[in-house]
Amino acid sequence: MNWEQVNGNWEQVKGALRQKWGKLTDDDLETAAGSRQRLVGKIQERYGDAKEEAQQKIDRFIDSL
Repeated sequence: MNWEQVNGNWEQVKGALRQKWGKLTDDDLETAAGSRQRLVGKIQERYGDAKEEAQQKIDRFIDSL
């Protein structure tokens, strides 16, 4: 799955994101609203990951969908 597909299926992807990253709140996911960069920022905030690490985690997660 690529990011355009994620953005188009955001409502379905949100559930999978919540399972993977349980510290993300509904507000975090609403703020991200399909934006990869905002999602990276929220993962950095909640988990203390470096930007590159958060981006890699998201890429691996999206590839697994």
